[in-house]
Amino acid sequence: MTRVAAVDCGTNSVRLLVADADPATGELTELDRRMEIVRLGQGVDRTGRLAPEALERTFAACRGYAEAVRELGAERVRFVATSATRDASNRDEFTRGVLDILGVEPEVVTGDREAEFSFTGATHALSGATHPGPYLVVDIGGGSTECVVGTERVSAARSVDIGCVRLTERHALSDPVTDAQAAALRADIAAALDEAAETVPLGEARTLVGLAGTVATVTGIALGLDAYDSAAIHHTAVGVDEVAAIADRLLRSTHAERAAIPVMHPGRVDVITAGAQILLAVMERAGAAELIASEHDILDGIALHTALDAG
Repeated sequence: MTRVAAVDCGTNSVRLLVADADPATGELTELDRRMEIVRLGQGVDRTGRLAPEALERTFAACRGYAEAVRELGAERVRFVATSATRDASNRDEFTRGVLDILGVEPEVVTGDREAEFSFTGATHALSGATHPGPYLVVDIGGGSTECVVGTERVSAARSVDIGCVRLTERHALSDPVTDAQAAALRADIAAALDEAAETVPLGEARTLVGLAGTVATVTGIALGLDAYDSAAIHHTAVGVDEVAAIADRLLRSTHAERAAIPVMHPGRVDVITAGAQILLAVMERAGAAELIASEHDILDGIALHTALDAG
């Protein structure tokens, strides 16, 4: 067993997983899992830079994570940064801050590498009998969406620049969204999925697996949860008609109405509308009757790959 700490720093959130990993079996024993909404990608689509206040929010979360990593005695620490950091002209400032706090330099990974981590994390515990491959794994982030197809390993992947934060800012979505904004949002998503489909055969998968906060929130709404419950969400199937109804409800809701949804994290209230539209568009493009929500995602993939590298 190798005790590893994995950090996934995206556009909207920064998350930590500390686990004992068995490189031989690919099994993870979770010790600590945390998430904080830091909105690192605030304004990046417009300015091309990480904002000072966004950097400080992220560094504050990392200080808390560093304490947990030390207390649990992780042997290896891996920090992976994704879409917002890839796009930022001042990412060296971010790199220096993380190195000072956690003692490791963040890996600013490509979209393809991000897709590989997500696919490994999402599929390593799926039963082929219940959820047969090939799989289409869709990871909807704040700045980008990864579409990955494979069975035991990735056969095709594409990262496209549509994420819940990026699209909310790009289209300056109002409350509720206007018909013109909704049409522009859908056209933007459709164009990005056209791009993804050049590389990834979206309609060939037998099981669609969805990852990250948008999927967890939509699944929680479908289940009628009173609060976020990872165990209840994990591997729950949600039909495309139900996703369409939830996406439409969010599109027509006000900020206050979304904030009143019990399972809604405060940091997702203003971006969930765009995220749900991305999810629905992917399901429709893939011809998927249902979505399998996975709470095992890029974090689990980072941890597993870190253990394998150590072995």
